[in-house]
Amino acid sequence: MCGIFGHWSRDRRDLPPAQVAAMAQSLRHRGPDDEGVWQPAGRGVALGNRRLSIIDLAGGHQPFVSDDGRIALVQNGEIFNYVELAAQLREQGVALRTASDTEVLLRLYEREGIAFLRRLNGMFAIAIDDAREDAVYLARDRIGVKPLYWCDDGREVLFASEPKALLPVLRARGAAPQLDLEALHHYLSFNYVPPPWTIWQGLRHVLPGTWMRLTRSGVQTQRWWSLADQREQDYAFEPWAEEFLALLDDATRIRLRADVPWGAFLSGGVDSSTIVGLMARHVARPVRTFCIGFADPRFDESGYAADAARRFGCDHTSEVAELNMLDRWPLVLHHLDQPHGDASFMPTLRVSELAARHVKVVLTGDGGDELFAGYDKYAAFFGEPAAEALPTADFQRAYFDSISLFGPQAKLALYRPEVARELQGIDSFAAAAQPWLDEAGHFDRINQALYLDMQLLLSGNNLIKPDRMGMAVSIEARTPFLDWQLMEFAFRSRGRTKLSAQGDKKHWYKRAVVPLIGEELAYRKKQMFTVPVGEWFRGELHSWLTNLLRDSELLQRLFRPEQMARLLDEHRSGAGNHTRELRALAAVALWHRAHAG
Repeated sequence: MCGIFGHWSRDRRDLPPAQVAAMAQSLRHRGPDDEGVWQPAGRGVALGNRRLSIIDLAGGHQPFVSDDGRIALVQNGEIFNYVELAAQLREQGVALRTASDTEVLLRLYEREGIAFLRRLNGMFAIAIDDAREDAVYLARDRIGVKPLYWCDDGREVLFASEPKALLPVLRARGAAPQLDLEALHHYLSFNYVPPPWTIWQGLRHVLPGTWMRLTRSGVQTQRWWSLADQREQDYAFEPWAEEFLALLDDATRIRLRADVPWGAFLSGGVDSSTIVGLMARHVARPVRTFCIGFADPRFDESGYAADAARRFGCDHTSEVAELNMLDRWPLVLHHLDQPHGDASFMPTLRVSELAARHVKVVLTGDGGDELFAGYDKYAAFFGEPAAEALPTADFQRAYFDSISLFGPQAKLALYRPEVARELQGIDSFAAAAQPWLDEAGHFDRINQALYLDMQLLLSGNNLIKPDRMGMAVSIEARTPFLDWQLMEFAFRSRGRTKLSAQGDKKHWYKRAVVPLIGEELAYRKKQMFTVPVGEWFRGELHSWLTNLLRDSELLQRLFRPEQMARLLDEHRSGAGNHTRELRALAAVALWHRAHAG
């Protein structure tokens, strides 16, 4: 796990050393153990890495450079099948000087070019300078576990693991990006800015499963993997369960490869309990597990986590945390670089801080809900008898409306007239959701909904959470559910294996893991890992929120004060529950307060 950064100039201007150093320093939290930069003079290229040493602690210094000095490579992430790939290279006569997974990437690229990406099982963002082609490649893993951002002003390209590494360079040259109003428009629909947009004009995500080739004349982009290539199959339960458990077990096994202490987040939910149960099969010592609890039983899962820890003989660490974590919100938004309305980032940071006292790697259950229909919203939407019978266009719009925060009319009512005019004709559904739903049109309706969330919710919010909150305290989060083979299997599985006609979420998945984790953990009611912000907004924090929204220059400039006041009043009186809307607005205000300069 690391942070990477770099520069590509079409007119061969080298990035000043002070700006290279500023990019490196801004990512120190992602890689406190080491730093390396590749910047051959006069080529207008720089690649850099801040390293969190996980594999081959002594030999894994980056960048890795070819013997002839014409190829340099940096990566953020881990290649979990690097052991097998290294063995294959040695059989082909390739000499490997280290035990690093990053050297394996360099040697594969030397032999196979950018097509080597398909050989990788891992989470990664990679940058390659290839002087033979006079080009730089940027590549991202299949589903976007590891982040990568870029901006292109026509003359040069900057790229990095986090926006905060790009912003100081842009500001130093008087080109600080401005708020992207369209991105904010989409944020109000999704509660996060959907990829490829960011809240900053001109700053974009490299999309998951995509590589980009930067040349003197322009940018070539190619998608190298797509989940939509799968076709659904009919399974009986027993062979389905056997294949599911075998894939997840192997995905867990190879994610235990590390030369540093590791553990797992354990909530006692079906996902984390399953991962920890599988981890325990592969190690001789107790698995280190981490959980935070709350005094309020409505939000406390620590009892379930303790039950799971006892079942698998874990070395379990649990702490009771203060329920009110809103004082951490500005810190969370600092690490996110853009607004997110999801309150669960705060407890995720808290449990990451706990784990970081003991380990450098954790395994998590992220991805299980999106792959196997674990959220209540799926049961609510598909519980309506007509949902699956709707014509395609009506179904797509209805599902989008069901997950939207502010609908089109609500946004129109919120905007000041001049803002509404500027955004006229921009439809978040058509721009951000419909292309993904169209791509998934050959799937059944349940899988179409899950596919949209895999592409937007997962990469735009739910994977950013463990990455940024873990990296904030320099620990690496690994996600066995997002092994590429398991993802493909999940989308070969029909939707009703995931969400039964009776509304049972993770339908076959839970049946399959009962022998491993027991019925109580498999079928316990899902709790959201969050804090009761809505209650505080009605009571003790109502004045704080009112002042925050009123004093925000950005909110007052964009939104009608009377509409924000209406949301506040209706929420406080109980006439409406506007928790999510108010939380989203508060996140924008706090983000802007921290980043306006």
